[in-house]
Amino acid sequence: MERRTFLRGAVIGGSAAALGGTLWRGAAFADPAKPGAGPYGALGSADGNGIRLPAGFSSKVIARSGQKVTGTDYTWHNAPDGGACYADGSGWIYVSNSEISPGGGAGAVKFSATGAITGAYRILSNTRTNCAGGKTPWNTWLSCEEVDRGYVYETDPWGVKAAVRRDAMGRFKHEAAAADPVRKTVYLTEDVSDGCFYRFTPTTWGNLSAGRLEVLKMGSGTSGPVTWATVPDPSGASTATRNQVSGAKRFTGGEGCHYADDTCWFTTKGDNRVWQYNAAAQTIELAYDDSLVSGAPLTGVDNVTGSASGDLFIAEDGGNMEICLITPDDIVAPFLRIGGQSGSEITGPAFSPDGKRLYFSSQRGTSGSSSGGITYEVTGPFRS
Repeated sequence: MERRTFLRGAVIGGSAAALGGTLWRGAAFADPAKPGAGPYGALGSADGNGIRLPAGFSSKVIARSGQKVTGTDYTWHNAPDGGACYADGSGWIYVSNSEISPGGGAGAVKFSATGAITGAYRILSNTRTNCAGGKTPWNTWLSCEEVDRGYVYETDPWGVKAAVRRDAMGRFKHEAAAADPVRKTVYLTEDVSDGCFYRFTPTTWGNLSAGRLEVLKMGSGTSGPVTWATVPDPSGASTATRNQVSGAKRFTGGEGCHYADDTCWFTTKGDNRVWQYNAAAQTIELAYDDSLVSGAPLTGVDNVTGSASGDLFIAEDGGNMEICLITPDDIVAPFLRIGGQSGSEITGPAFSPDGKRLYFSSQRGTSGSSSGGITYEVTGPFRS
């Protein structure tokens, strides 16, 4: 997939907008009220779950915090956060973190080939503030603790093998992870105002027990070549990992992270940006920056995932409570909006293996409390 940056290109209402003397190119910011908004059209009226979706799409609730998942004995965890899907024979599994402390951990829901729930269970317990994470190519879930000197836990989506703490991946305020199978490394974001962007290269690919933790370095600015430097003490015992390497690039609140086609996309909530790291060229640039144009639909950038069509789906923490998409041809548009839940945030977007269902959560639901989380499924004509 080749995606242009739209740091220098926006089309709003069909006309090019010059900002600061620079003619932007490429991106179009879609109005969700207009019939042609985005590749899926305008958002319709709110459905019975309070969700506005394009024509042809529908939503349903699959789990609520504090309540047993239908047909199972598992009580869905509070504050559902980062998630991912795994193929399970003809069915699949959706894994979801719990961003509470103490307790934390992660749970999973199992589905049949028809999308019926066939099981739900806990896969990680007794951890702290498990926010986002990432899926590995060998089908484990990396659950990340968003606390100072937090750990990464490698978990089994099937709940058969015990979770393993991966100390070598560093102790810091972890947010998300994305595996790069070409370079055999895992990218990691850090959710602090002066955080860094890391990569962990295991000694043996597929075994995260040992390896090298590095931090990204680059000059001033928002684009250009980068280098990587080894973090001397990944444990951060005496000095925080982000402060051990001179010249480490600072990011204001690293959030979601997604790898596809030699590119690692990651978001920074503090400045509402989407970054793209070109792993082949070892360069970085901005893919989205709402501060450079008024009326952009995507605010409060957080978790991110990708679809088979190359679209990025980015969940909002606050904002209009939307999941917005960025298409390969640089269209930025809302895909869905949740009403009546302004005290919440959208978390854990992930597609089923066949790409026909999108799972995500409203972390605090209508109550604004961690005990009010709601996890949804959306079905419809997703682009392939």
